[in-house]
Amino acid sequence: MARALVPEVKVILTGEYGVGKSSLFRRFATNTFTSDNSKRSTLGLDFYAKPFPDYNIKLQLWDTGGMERVASVTSSYYKHSEAALLVFSLDNSDSFHALSQHLLEVVTYAETARIFLCGNKCDLPPQVSDQDVEAFIEETSDCIAGFFKTSCKTGEGVQDMFNAITSNLSIQVKSKHELLQLEEASFQVTQLPEEPPAQDDCLC
Repeated sequence: MARALVPEVKVILTGEYGVGKSSLFRRFATNTFTSDNSKRSTLGLDFYAKPFPDYNIKLQLWDTGGMERVASVTSSYYKHSEAALLVFSLDNSDSFHALSQHLLEVVTYAETARIFLCGNKCDLPPQVSDQDVEAFIEETSDCIAGFFKTSCKTGEGVQDMFNAITSNLSIQVKSKHELLQLEEASFQVTQLPEEPPAQDDCLC
């Protein structure tokens, strides 16, 4: 019996350098944390696919590996993204104010991607308030699908965030799958039964 394929969706990490994108990626992939002092720099795109059986979906998380400032990365990184996770550091207001540029890149290069907001380093004294975040979400015409606070160092909120994102995307994937099934059904050609040959009324 053939096994049903589990849908796999691509989620990209984006945000300023140093906000903890690679740390989020590491927590997602191995549930570990590496301090800045001992962290080895990475080079090149990296991704890790992780199944979420409760939602019948597999999340494929992408990280730039420190190459977010390289223009040639853009097309391959954003291509086919189902979602984008905008990451900023709660203890760094500059990283928060830079979110508009990253949001613009997402809507430009990944038009259909769902966008989620992540305030990382919630274990440190904050420079960004909940009111600041709410104002930003309102300014973006509510295109942000969800906001989460995490700490890669302690692990706080990380698993809950990815569970929530997966739940959100699973509904979207299911809707797409059902739409494709309807389209396939509408294009099926029904073969009509052959008509019996006409009888000759003439008696010989």
